[in-house]
Amino acid sequence: MLKEAIGYYNSLLEDEDLKKASLEELEARLDEARLIFGGRKLCPYLRPHFVLEADWERVSRIGETIWDALQKVKDAAIGSEELLDELGMTEIEKELIAIDPGYVQVSPTARLDSFLTEDSYSYVELNGESPAGIAYSDSARDIFFGLPVMKKFAERYELVGLEGRSKLLETLLSCYREYSGGDYEESPTIGIVDLKGLPTQKEFELCKDYFERHGTPSVICSPDELVFRDGGLYFGETKIDLVYRRLLVNEYLPIIDEYPALLDAFRAGAVCMANSFRAKLVHKKAVFSVLTDEKYSYLFDEAELQAIRDHIPWTRNFKDVKTKYYDEEIDLLEWTRTHKDKLALKPNDDYGGHGIYIGWISSDDEWDEAISKALENGDYLVQERVKTAKEVFPYIDEEGNVHMTNSLVDLDPMLFNGIVGSAFTRLSTSELANVTSGGGMVPTIILRGRKQDS
Repeated sequence: MLKEAIGYYNSLLEDEDLKKASLEELEARLDEARLIFGGRKLCPYLRPHFVLEADWERVSRIGETIWDALQKVKDAAIGSEELLDELGMTEIEKELIAIDPGYVQVSPTARLDSFLTEDSYSYVELNGESPAGIAYSDSARDIFFGLPVMKKFAERYELVGLEGRSKLLETLLSCYREYSGGDYEESPTIGIVDLKGLPTQKEFELCKDYFERHGTPSVICSPDELVFRDGGLYFGETKIDLVYRRLLVNEYLPIIDEYPALLDAFRAGAVCMANSFRAKLVHKKAVFSVLTDEKYSYLFDEAELQAIRDHIPWTRNFKDVKTKYYDEEIDLLEWTRTHKDKLALKPNDDYGGHGIYIGWISSDDEWDEAISKALENGDYLVQERVKTAKEVFPYIDEEGNVHMTNSLVDLDPMLFNGIVGSAFTRLSTSELANVTSGGGMVPTIILRGRKQDS
């Protein structure tokens, strides 16, 4: 049914009038809805990503099982030097994660990056610290459902849109309830905290607008604008009760001594922070090494181990050690050098596609250089290649022309307190489906089935 539905959608675009009207509507609505990332439009495509309802239900079950395993990694890592070192936590990060946030979830909002194909489903990364895209995907969903081509398509197929901002707000408020020990009389004031001038600023505005429409006062602020005084965290005269932290730890550490108010208030228990600094435990890519290394299998139950085997790629911290590749004993460096066609090297703690070396598109000399750089850095992972998903999408070039383009399809389920509740999809014509490095995003829309009367 999926192939039939996509074929029908593409055939609708052969109607030049319908295509032109849809393009014009998309362009106008992207600006209006602030669907902008770093000054460029986030959706240079004229079709959403359709996922069959049965596949979505399976994706949700798997994601929640994997999340249960990740929560166990957090529980085991608190106070375990061995696990903290395995995850690559620095000394200052260890100090930060030692602060109890007042709630149990390691990462109340999180995003799993994955590839869904006809015969496989695999995760490649996890954004557990400060996942972007929740509000963007809501806006993109509304825009696409309003396009003339989608309205025509929806006459034949039953579609379900995903929604994230309500779940985000409830997740933030649930953290505040747990932190404060129960219900509260007045709605807490949320501070959306990040550095100034980032490309995600428009999304902060979308979140603030939504929070305030639903009775939760909110401000957007940066660490240098915060003051810890009289037992509270303040932005000007506004007291912040609940921090929606979009500020990455790696961005805060260089300025933490100059602007310590956020840390001081959090350490004093004067403010609830979601996600807390403990999210760093599962944001580190080395968490996949913990999941797939048999020496840590005692942490997980059989259902979790099966989900890990089926859906998490074999991963190891990249060092001069002996380890196991499934049942095979290997010398990790030499084995990596001779198996580049199925491996990638990734920095343990970076984002946006930075510093990734892809073996299967590298020459032998390029791969040797990548290995040297990874060893010199000292905080890299080697990860097995997974089967990627590709589909033909109508891509809109800078002149506004539409080209049917084969694209990498990265499905990104969003979890709220460990429950899959929304998603968006990133598309790219390169091996990296990443918005920061030049890719685009489209809404993920669930395809329930064909309408009986169509």
